[in-house]
Amino acid sequence: MQWWFGITLWKRVLVGLVLGLILGLALRSGLGVDVAPDFADAWLKPFGDAFVRLIKMLVVPLIFTTLVAGVTAMGDPARLGGLGGRAIAMYLVTTWFAVSLGLAMGTIFQPGVGVEASAFGPAVDCSADPATMDSTVSQVCGRLNRAQGADSTIAQKLLDVIPTNPVEALAETNVLAIIFFAILFGVGCLLAGEKGRPIASAIEAAADVMLKVTVMVMELAPFGVFFLMSWIMAKLGLTILDNLGLLAIALYLACILHITLIYGLGIIKIILRLPLIRFFRGIADAQAVAYSTASSSGTLPVTIANVSENLGVKKSVAASVLPVGATINMDGTAIYLGLVALFAAQALGLPITPGMYVGVALAATLASIGAAGIPSAGLLLATVVMTEVGVPPEQAVLIIAFIFPFDRLLDMMRTMTNVTGDAAVATAVAKWEGELDEEIFRRPATV
Repeated sequence: MQWWFGITLWKRVLVGLVLGLILGLALRSGLGVDVAPDFADAWLKPFGDAFVRLIKMLVVPLIFTTLVAGVTAMGDPARLGGLGGRAIAMYLVTTWFAVSLGLAMGTIFQPGVGVEASAFGPAVDCSADPATMDSTVSQVCGRLNRAQGADSTIAQKLLDVIPTNPVEALAETNVLAIIFFAILFGVGCLLAGEKGRPIASAIEAAADVMLKVTVMVMELAPFGVFFLMSWIMAKLGLTILDNLGLLAIALYLACILHITLIYGLGIIKIILRLPLIRFFRGIADAQAVAYSTASSSGTLPVTIANVSENLGVKKSVAASVLPVGATINMDGTAIYLGLVALFAAQALGLPITPGMYVGVALAATLASIGAAGIPSAGLLLATVVMTEVGVPPEQAVLIIAFIFPFDRLLDMMRTMTNVTGDAAVATAVAKWEGELDEEIFRRPATV
C-alpha cells in the first residue's frame, strides 16, 4: 500500500470520485432505476455515512483548539490592539463582504433548485405535537421557528452567539457560541500572562493533535468519496451534476469578483492608491501555490516571501499579520458557507426570510474564523450555517456528503481567495504603520 499513500491525496480522491461514479452508474444501469437506489442505501451508504461521521466528530474539538491556539499565538495582549487590531478589523470587514457576495450569487444562480430532496432523508415535521418530538427534532424546529419568526433581528442573532453555558454549547455543537467562547478564552489566556501559559500550551498541543487526527481521517477520503459518489450516482444519476456545476460556477464567480473588487479595486487601488496590476503580479506565486495545495497554512512561507520581497512589506509586519490571516481570514470559505446554506435551503424547499440572510451572514463570518488552514476545512463548518436556515443536523450531514466528492475543486479557489486577502490586508497595515517600501512595491516582481 506504500505506492497508494505515495500519491498526492487529492489525486487519490479523484480516483475514488471516478470509480464511484462508474460503479454508481453501472448499478443504475444494471439493476434499474427502481432497484439501484435501494441497493445503494443498503450496501453503499453506510460506508459513506461512517466517513461523514468521522468528519462530524472533528468539528467541535478542531474549531475550539485551533481558534484558541490562533489567539494565543499572538503572544502579547498588546498585539490585539494596534497592528493586530487593524488587521483583524479588516479581515472581519472583508469577510462580511465575502459572505454577502456568496449569498447574492446563491440567490442568482439557485444551485439547489431541482435537487431530489429525498436523497437527504425525510423532512422534519415541525407541525407535530412538541410532546411527541425527540430532543433533536425539537431543537431543529426551534431553530427554524426562531429563524422565520418576528424575533429574528440582528440584535437577537448577536445575542444567540453568547452561550449561557459553554459546556452545553459544546455538547449541542452550537458552533457560533463555541467560537465566541474560544475567542474569549484565548484572550483570557493572554491576559493571564505566565499563569495562563500552561493552559495555552496545552491547547496549542491539543490543536496540533487535532490537526494530525484530521489528517488521519482525511486519508480515508478516497474511500469515503468512492462510496458516497457511487451511492449518489446509483440513487440520482448524472442529472445531479448540473446542480453541482452551478454551485461551482457561483463560487468561482463570487471569488473572482471578491478578489477583483474588494481586494484589488477597494483596498489596493482606492484605499492605498497603489498600482493594481503590480499587486497581483507580486503575489502570483502565492496564488498558484494556494490554488494547487488548497492550504492557507501550507502557502504561508510563499505568501510571506512574496509580500516582503515583491510588495515591500517589512518582514516584522508580514510575520505578524499573515499568520493571523492564515488563521482567521477565510473570505473564500465565507463565500462558500453562504452558498452552501442557500444550496441546502433550496434543495430542501425551505423558505428563506430576510432574517435568515442576516443569520447566515453572521454565522458564515464567525464560522469562517474557526476554519483551520487545511484542505476541506471549510466543508466541516458547513453545518453551522445550515442550521440558520432550519436544516436538521442529519440532513446537513447528508448534504455535506453530497458535496464532498467535488470539494477539492471548490476548495482550491477558496484558498486562493483567502491568501490574496491575506496579502492585501498585510499591505494595507504595512502602509498605515509606515512599514511599506513603495519603491519595492512598484518595481517588477522578482519571485
